Amino acid sequence: MKPFAVAILNWNGVELLQRFLPLVIEHSASLAAIYVVDNASTDSSVAWIKENYPDVKIIQHYDNLGYAGGYNQAMPKIQEDLVVLLNSDIE
Repeated sequence: MKPFAVAILNWNGVELLQRFLPLVIEHSASLAAIYVVDNASTDSSVAWIKENYPDVKIIQHYDNLGYAGGYNQAMPKIQEDLVVLLNSDIE
């Protein structure tokens, strides 16, 4: 298990994921498990991650739980002890 995790909350943000997720992976994947917490997206976000970054873990909610709810529901599913909560528009 890696020392920490990076969790990125997503809702219909495939364009942000395409732009910023590669950079997060480039700079973090050697030390961190990368999770995308999907808040019931209706765009192609989940399919795009699965196709392009199969090592990224996806926690998929079937309702949009908002910012706090999305992370609060995801946290018990993240195995690492330390978690960085990262907005999807961060480079």
